[in-house]
Amino acid sequence: MKFVTKRIHAFLDYPVAIALIALPFLFGLGQTNNLALWISVLTGIAAFILTVLTDHHLGIIKIVSYKLHLTVDFIVGLTFVLVPFLLSFKGIDAYYYWINGVTVLLVVSAHKPQTSI
Repeated sequence: MKFVTKRIHAFLDYPVAIALIALPFLFGLGQTNNLALWISVLTGIAAFILTVLTDHHLGIIKIVSYKLHLTVDFIVGLTFVLVPFLLSFKGIDAYYYWINGVTVLLVVSAHKPQTSI
């Protein structure tokens, strides 16, 4: 079922970016590997910049196509699912990435294609 429109996605982008920056500190990530903290923080900063640059109604500079934005989101989701295995994250460090990764992949897969009028 495709229900995530470009507009809905745009409204999710800024809060998600801020959450990726703040939540690792609130959850105490980095207990099994310090990278568990910093990968999320750096991804959040990159996500915020990507949102500012994306060509949607909440983008400010609008130089990145929405299609490229979705591709980056998919890559981030896939990376978040794989990184606990690749870097031996355990416990909350692993669960944080798996939950976020699966969520991003679900949102991207639920994206409703734009209709041309």
